[in-house]
Amino acid sequence: MVSERIKDLRERDGYSQTALSKKLGLTRSSINAWETGISVPSTQYLVELSRLFKVSTDYILGMDTSESLLIGNLTIEQKNILSALVEQFARDITSLLKPWTWTLLLTQKRH
Repeated sequence: MVSERIKDLRERDGYSQTALSKKLGLTRSSINAWETGISVPSTQYLVELSRLFKVSTDYILGMDTSESLLIGNLTIEQKNILSALVEQFARDITSLLKPWTWTLLLTQKRH
Protein backbone atom coordinates (compact mmCIF):
# COMPACT_ATOMS: atom_id res chain seq x y z
CA MET A 1 0.00 0.00 0.00
CA VAL A 2 2.73 2.47 0.98
CA SER A 3 4.71 1.62 -2.13
CA GLU A 4 1.72 2.25 -4.40
CA ARG A 5 0.86 5.53 -2.70
CA ILE A 6 4.38 6.89 -3.03
CA LYS A 7 4.56 5.96 -6.70
CA ASP A 8 1.08 7.38 -7.42
CA LEU A 9 1.88 10.66 -5.63
CA ARG A 10 5.26 10.96 -7.35
CA GLU A 11 3.72 10.41 -10.78
CA ARG A 12 0.76 12.68 -9.98
CA ASP A 13 3.14 15.54 -9.24
CA GLY A 14 5.35 14.82 -12.25
CA TYR A 15 8.51 13.72 -10.46
CA SER A 16 10.82 11.06 -11.83
CA GLN A 17 12.43 8.76 -9.27
CA THR A 18 15.67 10.66 -9.84
CA ALA A 19 14.06 14.07 -9.33
CA LEU A 20 12.32 12.94 -6.14
CA SER A 21 15.52 11.42 -4.80
CA LYS A 22 17.38 14.70 -5.37
CA LYS A 23 14.58 16.66 -3.70
CA LEU A 24 14.86 14.42 -0.62
CA GLY A 25 18.65 14.05 -0.68
CA LEU A 26 18.50 10.31 -1.34
CA THR A 27 19.56 7.92 -4.07
CA ARG A 28 17.23 6.89 -6.87
CA SER A 29 17.54 3.30 -5.68
CA SER A 30 16.07 4.34 -2.30
CA ILE A 31 12.96 5.69 -4.01
CA ASN A 32 12.79 2.58 -6.18
CA ALA A 33 13.04 0.38 -3.06
CA TRP A 34 10.10 2.24 -1.49
CA GLU A 35 8.01 1.90 -4.64
CA THR A 36 8.72 -1.81 -5.04
CA GLY A 37 8.09 -2.57 -1.38
CA ILE A 38 11.65 -3.64 -0.64
CA SER A 39 11.85 -1.01 2.10
CA VAL A 40 9.69 1.72 3.61
CA PRO A 41 10.56 5.34 4.31
CA SER A 42 11.60 6.32 7.81
CA THR A 43 9.36 8.57 9.87
CA GLN A 44 11.48 11.56 8.80
CA TYR A 45 10.90 10.82 5.12
CA LEU A 46 7.21 10.06 5.60
CA VAL A 47 6.84 13.57 7.02
CA GLU A 48 8.89 15.06 4.17
CA LEU A 49 6.81 13.18 1.59
CA SER A 50 3.56 14.33 3.18
CA ARG A 51 4.72 17.95 3.07
CA LEU A 52 6.01 17.67 -0.49
CA PHE A 53 2.86 15.99 -1.82
CA LYS A 54 0.50 17.91 0.49
CA VAL A 55 -1.17 14.81 1.90
CA SER A 56 -1.27 13.36 5.41
CA THR A 57 1.16 10.71 6.57
CA ASP A 58 -1.91 8.55 7.24
CA TYR A 59 -2.78 8.81 3.55
CA ILE A 60 0.71 7.67 2.53
CA LEU A 61 0.52 4.77 4.99
CA GLY A 62 -2.89 3.74 3.64
CA MET A 63 -4.69 4.40 6.92
CA ASP A 64 -6.80 7.16 5.40
CA THR A 65 -8.30 6.87 1.93
CA SER A 66 -9.28 10.52 1.64
CA GLU A 67 -6.90 13.11 0.29
CA SER A 68 -6.54 16.44 2.06
CA LEU A 69 -5.75 19.86 0.75
CA LEU A 70 -3.52 21.88 3.06
CA ILE A 71 -4.69 25.48 2.99
CA GLY A 72 -2.82 26.96 5.94
CA ASN A 73 -0.64 29.16 3.70
CA LEU A 74 -3.55 30.65 1.76
CA THR A 75 -5.11 34.05 2.31
CA ILE A 76 -8.70 34.39 3.52
CA GLU A 77 -9.72 35.41 -0.01
CA GLN A 78 -8.08 32.30 -1.50
CA LYS A 79 -9.76 30.10 1.12
CA ASN A 80 -13.14 31.65 0.29
CA ILE A 81 -12.60 30.98 -3.43
CA LEU A 82 -11.69 27.35 -2.71
CA SER A 83 -14.71 26.98 -0.46
CA ALA A 84 -17.01 28.30 -3.19
CA LEU A 85 -15.46 25.89 -5.72
CA VAL A 86 -15.91 22.92 -3.40
CA GLU A 87 -19.54 23.86 -2.81
CA GLN A 88 -20.11 24.16 -6.57
CA PHE A 89 -18.47 20.78 -7.22
CA ALA A 90 -20.67 19.22 -4.53
CA ARG A 91 -23.80 20.69 -6.17
CA ASP A 92 -22.65 19.50 -9.61
CA ILE A 93 -21.95 15.98 -8.36
CA THR A 94 -25.25 15.83 -6.51
CA SER A 95 -27.19 16.88 -9.58
CA LEU A 96 -25.32 14.35 -11.72
CA LEU A 97 -25.91 11.52 -9.26
CA LYS A 98 -29.60 12.14 -8.59
CA PRO A 99 -30.91 10.60 -11.85
CA TRP A 100 -28.53 7.65 -11.50
CA THR A 101 -29.49 7.10 -7.86
CA TRP A 102 -33.16 7.23 -8.76
CA THR A 103 -32.63 4.68 -11.54
CA LEU A 104 -30.68 2.45 -9.17
CA LEU A 105 -33.46 2.60 -6.57
CA LEU A 106 -36.09 1.74 -9.17
CA THR A 107 -34.00 -1.13 -10.48
CA GLN A 108 -33.45 -2.50 -6.99
CA LYS A 109 -37.16 -2.38 -6.16
CA ARG A 110 -38.07 -4.39 -9.26
CA HIS A 111 -35.98 -7.39 -8.18
